[in-house]
Amino acid sequence: MIDDCTALVLAGGQSRRMGGDKTRLMLGEQTLLQGVITVVQPLFGRLLVSVRNYRPDIDAPQVCDAYADAGPLAGLCAGLAHAHSDWIFAVAADMPFLRAALIERLAEQRGACQAVVPVVHGHPQPLAAFYAASCLAPLLAILRGGGKRSLRLALDVLNVCYVDERELLPVDPGLRSFFDLDTPQDLAAARQAEGL
Repeated sequence: MIDDCTALVLAGGQSRRMGGDKTRLMLGEQTLLQGVITVVQPLFGRLLVSVRNYRPDIDAPQVCDAYADAGPLAGLCAGLAHAHSDWIFAVAADMPFLRAALIERLAEQRGACQAVVPVVHGHPQPLAAFYAASCLAPLLAILRGGGKRSLRLALDVLNVCYVDERELLPVDPGLRSFFDLDTPQDLAAARQAEGL
């Protein structure tokens, strides 16, 4: 167990491309949200689900965005503000193939940095990443600044340890952990991959 860390599952997106709340979509016997919770809960002492507004259908502690329409950056800040732990592991609720071994490998990279972010096919993956509590102040400054609220751009103000995909392939050979479901076609592909 990663004791000094809270798992933060971001479930506050608007799911525009999916056409409906994707966290409630079924993949096998579980919703997408339940599937991610099932992976992260055994690894961490604490769990939070980040939402835009409180949802009675979620049977887990929730934190609500303090900034409307600010995307995942608002969810990350809400999680950091309420986690009361040295670190959080932030993951999107639409990543059904997340592997525990990959999370554990990323956790090993924490040190003097503020964030541990995987890089896959040349792109940072900020929603399968570790963030130290010290990230809250600089990220809040971006939220309050009135400029672009991109989580990837926000990484520029943090001391980030980027983890190349080559270091992750031994624990996730197909890098399936980073497959996220944004469209009905993505969901169909995921169901086909699982033989559903």
